[in-house]
Amino acid sequence: MSNTPEASPLPQSWVERPYHRRWLLTQADGLFDFFQTAAINPKGGFYDLSRDGKPLATDNPARGIHASARMVHCFAIGDLLGRPGSADVVDHGMTYLWRRHRDEKHGGYFWQANDDGAADGSKQGYGHAFVLLAASSAKTVGHPLADRMLGDITEVLETRFWEERHGAIAEEFSEDWQPVPGYRGQNSNMHLTEALMAAFEATGEQHYLDKATRIADLVINRRAREEGFRVAEHFDEEWTVDRGYYHPNEMFRPAGTTPGHWLEWARLTLQLWILTGRQHDWMPEAARGLFFQSMSLGWDKDKGGFYYTLDWANRPEKTFKLWWPLCEGAAAAHFLNQLSPSDFHEESYRRIWNFIGNHSLDKQFGGWHEELTEDLTPANTLFPGKGDIYHALQACLIPLFPAEGSLTRVIQTTPLAV
Repeated sequence: MSNTPEASPLPQSWVERPYHRRWLLTQADGLFDFFQTAAINPKGGFYDLSRDGKPLATDNPARGIHASARMVHCFAIGDLLGRPGSADVVDHGMTYLWRRHRDEKHGGYFWQANDDGAADGSKQGYGHAFVLLAASSAKTVGHPLADRMLGDITEVLETRFWEERHGAIAEEFSEDWQPVPGYRGQNSNMHLTEALMAAFEATGEQHYLDKATRIADLVINRRAREEGFRVAEHFDEEWTVDRGYYHPNEMFRPAGTTPGHWLEWARLTLQLWILTGRQHDWMPEAARGLFFQSMSLGWDKDKGGFYYTLDWANRPEKTFKLWWPLCEGAAAAHFLNQLSPSDFHEESYRRIWNFIGNHSLDKQFGGWHEELTEDLTPANTLFPGKGDIYHALQACLIPLFPAEGSLTRVIQTTPLAV
């Protein structure tokens, strides 16, 4: 496989154009507007929303830990930007994470909680990664629970999830910490890499960054490199790729490969390269390779958008189009265009935003369509409505800042220019 050759960037990239920057900020404001009030459950936590922005369920619904934590992260970003009301959303989410999701008996955090306690008491690496992200982001805005939660989640990750011999985390435990054997997943480790970098930025503590580097080395520098910079999703306990893995939860563990995660890793790997002092030459090489493979294999060259999954022969498997790979593609293209500029990266950035502008924005109700059929018709087979601000908000805001770290870091150091 060969990466795209380096070339001089196209004259004045889109992120340098005032109109494009204003347009991105307008989309971010629309997302804040859609979720800020409607998603608040007055009994605690957040509602999942329907297409028209109404709660999907109001009678003691289960609240997923990742959704609560992502709202904290996103409205901490809003607070750093100076958006009125954001601090109240952060406080609402942090209170629910601490009082409902935290397991006072056994330690750790429930995967799902409701008004009665644990709706699903399992302890999952994916959810714990987002608790670390929420605590780190809350610390940047001075939330009074942030330090306690950051210390608590760090200890849980260290003592329960981290596997030193592999340099990554285990996937899942029961409520009382009985291991669920036989599986290791890259998705939880990818989001933990994101959270570890945020924790390092918030605290300056090197051990967070060291763990992020080890995870990236395992998942990307070794396993993804072995697959021609395609990211394998599923592994056994020894981190051997499991090509035949199947799980009915297609939202979190789809079979085959998922190009959206290649894009997400492209950005995270470059961010890690910056934070580690640009000392790991494999990181920008891997980021370019991951992005090139995503655009070459994952992009629907006929109708546009990224296929959700491919099989191991690189054929489209689940052909519907989700919003989050587009978001990760736009953010990755921005990072690459700043740190490894080329016509290919700029053209890809424009192609992705052109598709989003034409197909992903819900111009009737606000927010974004989270799913489109292969023929680009809005659908809700995998995601029931509009439950998440996280991917789209970051896609809109990341290009407005230098590619030097997470949003919670660069917002504090760089004035927003539109």
